[in-house]
Amino acid sequence: MRLKSVPARQGFVWVQQGLRAFFSRPVAYAALFASFTFSVFLLALLPAVGALLAPMLLPLVTLAFMLATRIVIAGGMPTPSVFVAPLRAERSRVVSMVWLGALYAVATFAVLWVSSIVDNGALDAMGAPIPAEHSTADVMAARLASPGLFIGLVLRVVLGTLISVPFWHAPALVYWDGQRCAQSLFSSTLACWRNRGAFAVYGLTWVSLTMTFLMLASALFALVGSPQALGVIVVPLSGMILMTMVYASLYFTFADSFSANDAADVGTANDAAV
Repeated sequence: MRLKSVPARQGFVWVQQGLRAFFSRPVAYAALFASFTFSVFLLALLPAVGALLAPMLLPLVTLAFMLATRIVIAGGMPTPSVFVAPLRAERSRVVSMVWLGALYAVATFAVLWVSSIVDNGALDAMGAPIPAEHSTADVMAARLASPGLFIGLVLRVVLGTLISVPFWHAPALVYWDGQRCAQSLFSSTLACWRNRGAFAVYGLTWVSLTMTFLMLASALFALVGSPQALGVIVVPLSGMILMTMVYASLYFTFADSFSANDAADVGTANDAAV
């Protein structure tokens, strides 16, 4: 596949295309995200192994949503079969996908480990149970005042963004172009760097949409006298919907970063098995 360069404004177009794809098949995309979430929940029930397998699925999930968007573009209806389609590819590609999953899991745990050392466990303490003899408000206030909390959050975001770069296009390059694990990681990094302006606009647009939605929802629930519903209902639900929209836009970032003709030629044969 040949690398392509796009202007920074293309990042905004990617968001538009993702939204258009999502709203053309909202129930199908929601079902895919629900299937993924339910699978992660089941894995979480497995002691020790579940915590390792869950992050290993992320490269496969991103590829599955790219396949789903290709189907939507063609006028079809994506089904959960997109999650198993990559595993039906030739053996070398499946092996590379497994390696990608393993490396992503290792990188994720490394980020969490380093961040927990830097913030001295402040973020992990936020989810710890509060003793009955202590005031909930006082305990939460003390935890929020921890000096390492903000640093830990920022470090997780920065490191998480950095590790996403080599893995952004890697699953698609393995599946559609047959690249090996290391080559796909290098190609993905190079593509993201070449189109860094577009990806910056892409990320900022999604952040802006998220903040705008939350502010509007906050104002609405304040008017009806139920501000507590924002944290209980709106934030988790909107988070899942917005994340599904982001996944729906992933294919467009890939198609514009590499030769569209090559991607289509290779992808068509593999998509036939979905």
